[in-house]
Amino acid sequence: MPDIKVAVIDDHPLFREGVIRSLGEIDGFDIVAEGGSCDEALTIATTVCPDVMLMDISMPGNGLEAVAGAMEACPSLRIIMLTVSEANDDIAKALRLGAKGYVLKGIGSRSLADVIRTVASGESYVSPSLSARLIAGLSEARELSEKRDLLADLTEREQQVLSLVASGLSNKRVAIQLDLHEKTVKHHMTRILAKLKVSNRTEAALAMRDASENRISG
Repeated sequence: MPDIKVAVIDDHPLFREGVIRSLGEIDGFDIVAEGGSCDEALTIATTVCPDVMLMDISMPGNGLEAVAGAMEACPSLRIIMLTVSEANDDIAKALRLGAKGYVLKGIGSRSLADVIRTVASGESYVSPSLSARLIAGLSEARELSEKRDLLADLTEREQQVLSLVASGLSNKRVAIQLDLHEKTVKHHMTRILAKLKVSNRTEAALAMRDASENRISG
């Protein structure tokens, strides 16, 4: 089986040299190129077209910006992000752009070699801890989206009532504020709890807060 042709792109020469030396001591790898910027990554993809490219995110031009261009220049190329970034946004963007691997720089040389073999064989790889966090983040985003959708089911009056309840007012104070009977406010709250699928006014207030924060951040 031929050696896997690897290119290492990182703007820290000492780290880059360490990776190259470590992989060079393991059978099955041929380091065919190295670089320290997005431009160099694109040039290497175009002229050398390695099997696998290890690429940092934090370097001149931003590594994520080079992923799509490098793969366009060399369609058979498989990119592994080798970085310190644990941000869900970076992981998600890298995978969305086409990177096949995402690992942190603290990985050992033997483990990195295993990841390269995995990706070179056609599979994808994300460090287990990062994968778990990414899935948790996606689940949280989905829950917030669902809460926002549920809030959209509330009538205008129910949203007014919930907003005042969320600000800490009692049913009696809400009734005075909206010029309603307290009994009517209680009826609205019963419907609000049912629509939001929560069991008490505190959970309803939290659902409204979370949905509002997600709307602002989005």
